[in-house]
Amino acid sequence: MYLLLISIHGLIRSRDLELGRDADTGGQTKYVVDLARSLAERNDITQVDLVTRRVLDPTVSSDYAEPIEPLADKARIVRIDAGPEEYLPKEQLWDHLDSFMDNLLSWLNAQGQMPDVVHSHYADAGYVGVRLSNLLGVPLVHTGHSLGRDKRQRLLAKGLGNEEIEQRYNMSRRIDAEEEVLANADLVITSTFNEIDEQYGLYDYYQPKRMAVVPPGTDLTQFYPPTPQDSKISFVRVLQRFLNNPDKPIILALSRPDERKNILTLVEAFGESQPLQELANLVIVAGSRDDIRDMESGAQEVLTNLLVLIDVYDLYGRVAVPKRLVSGEVPEIYRLTTSSGGVFINPALTEPFGLTLLEAAASGLPLVATENGGPVDIIGNCNNGLLVNPLDKEAIANALFEALSNKEQWQTWSKNGIAGVSKYYSWQAHADAYLSKVQPLPKKYEPIPAQQTGRPTMRNRAIFSDLDQSLIGNTEGLKRFTEVIRQNRNRVTFGIVTGRRLDSTLAVMRKNEIPVPNVLITSLGTQIYYGQQLISDDFWADHINYLWQPFAVRRVLRELTGLVPQPRNEQSQYKIAFHYDPAIAPPVEEIIALLRTKELTANVIYSFGQYLDILPARASKGQALRYVAQRWDIPLENILVAGGSGADEDMMRGNTLAVVVANRHHEELSQLEDQERIYFAKQSHALGILEAMEHYDFLRAS
Repeated sequence: MYLLLISIHGLIRSRDLELGRDADTGGQTKYVVDLARSLAERNDITQVDLVTRRVLDPTVSSDYAEPIEPLADKARIVRIDAGPEEYLPKEQLWDHLDSFMDNLLSWLNAQGQMPDVVHSHYADAGYVGVRLSNLLGVPLVHTGHSLGRDKRQRLLAKGLGNEEIEQRYNMSRRIDAEEEVLANADLVITSTFNEIDEQYGLYDYYQPKRMAVVPPGTDLTQFYPPTPQDSKISFVRVLQRFLNNPDKPIILALSRPDERKNILTLVEAFGESQPLQELANLVIVAGSRDDIRDMESGAQEVLTNLLVLIDVYDLYGRVAVPKRLVSGEVPEIYRLTTSSGGVFINPALTEPFGLTLLEAAASGLPLVATENGGPVDIIGNCNNGLLVNPLDKEAIANALFEALSNKEQWQTWSKNGIAGVSKYYSWQAHADAYLSKVQPLPKKYEPIPAQQTGRPTMRNRAIFSDLDQSLIGNTEGLKRFTEVIRQNRNRVTFGIVTGRRLDSTLAVMRKNEIPVPNVLITSLGTQIYYGQQLISDDFWADHINYLWQPFAVRRVLRELTGLVPQPRNEQSQYKIAFHYDPAIAPPVEEIIALLRTKELTANVIYSFGQYLDILPARASKGQALRYVAQRWDIPLENILVAGGSGADEDMMRGNTLAVVVANRHHEELSQLEDQERIYFAKQSHALGILEAMEHYDFLRAS
């Protein structure tokens, strides 16, 4: 098997991971690197590629600019360009994900091998994974790591308003992507049963039968109990700068300086417990920093408040907050804490899994951890510590005191943790369990046929336009445009992409004297025809039939008010078309949610303020356009796409050149105004397309 792992955000490299550098470089980055390595060790795996975003930024290491980096004998990191060159937080990546998808597909085409399975990590990779999986017809596996609906609930509970959450976290786009992933993924891998029940259970498309618990692994060659050689751990000198009595047991907390990690409550619990202060030192390792004032606002706020609390409780000499952490030091820090008779604590508000808990347990440390999320399973399996309410300072202090003061219990928990991690959480065990779930997935990939009877002539530059409200609507402009097309047929492929059915499309073309295009994509991307003979692409029809249940869709929607089926001549095998009355019909979002709760996988498209169309998940104008480009080897960068309504959005995003022509529906695409490679024409309809051709210097470039 050839496995393609996608993890887009964060700083990912083969060595010295900058864990805790920011909110995007934490447990997920370590997990995907370790997963790729462990899978590559198996004889039944031929190649593992870990795909991430390429970054050329003087503020980060030049390692992240290398297009290819070896990871193991059969594993490598592949870095794909997307958007600006500089490092961006995940919340700012959404507008660049279509470009990431297009560039990744180009890279796959260039290497000449397609993956057997695509495994996306987090919502942004899920957005890309759905599109890649749909186009290639390969199984999609997904791991969420954390989920937007769960996070939004917790942020609302803390007092943040919906508007602030949306502005800061782009939460709607994230949740939409997560719902789409759940509708399309063949398998969702979680770390705990709690994640399935409590977090994925919040989603409309909740299908636990497609979910499997495969706990992450731990590298037992790095994380193990103290040995005689550990007497010279260099981190001791770091702690001596902070602590009056460095020989006391250590309470160790290791996490990003993120508000959700709740380390401020831990400091308050320690500061308000005199017995705990007398018994132990508190060591908080919260990533690396040069100057707190230069950090992102969230980390800056947490660390500033941390230092204030140390001052308020006068904890000088009893709390250590080191400035630097190199990932290679982490195993030694755990072993140093174990040697001191200490304990590891994770007080996070919620913890999707908790890799640090496994590392600490493998090193012989008893655990005190949040009762929300993954620690429930870990401590349940290993019986090596206590769960606490992360908002109860007294409970935290009492649990820490119990773990440290009862030496017999400490020894039992230490031994249990070492044995439990080895039994349940080694990387070998993880890889075995992972492949036992992945290998039975249907092998759906079929290479796109290279030849077809009556193969049309295709040029490597193309113009594709929507029909209604884009190409037609201005008689004089249409005449000028068709003349330009006739004059340049030997240089440019011409295509039409429309929501109309074939017969309706041909009637409109005949009436407006539009030449027959090289490619005709009809019924919103569900049907594709080539050349004067209108040769049907049967491979595409079979491809989009996957998971399509038209009778069930009609049954679910037929009782809704404000939805009236369009005439039969606008319906087709793969398109269910309604007139939509926004005054009395449910909001489109509610209709989408209804289909998801009925476990129906479909693509819902709202356009022109009055049409609602339901298509197979693999069908849309954008997906059909990319299939045609893939089949006939037309680079997306050489395709000019013209549209003017919401139905055209997905063929405009990404690497195509695009123009939004001026018409009364172009405001449906106003969210694209800041996108690269999308031009908003001042003129309407075909005149707007001609304006864009001049803007891009399109014909001269051909």
